[in-house]
Amino acid sequence: MNSTPYDFISVRFEVSGRVQGVYFRKYTKAKADDLEMTGWCRNTPYGTVEGEYEYAVNCSLDQRGNCRYPPEVTEFRHWLCNVGSPR
Repeated sequence: MNSTPYDFISVRFEVSGRVQGVYFRKYTKAKADDLEMTGWCRNTPYGTVEGEYEYAVNCSLDQRGNCRYPPEVTEFRHWLCNVGSPR
């Protein structure tokens, strides 16, 4: 019986810069909810925001047998690095 492996892809992050006091956590949660990801994020005492979100996938394997990132995870990573809070 051949079946596609079911797995979770996790995105762990710590974002610095102007991320506290600009609703970064609120917008991060909203973006993750839109992409059907679950997880958490919080302010740190160092002025950063850290978190971890997961996405459940039926993995599409590459030639090496590794699970490819689904588009939702790629979009979330791009959002964290390039978009963030609109304020």
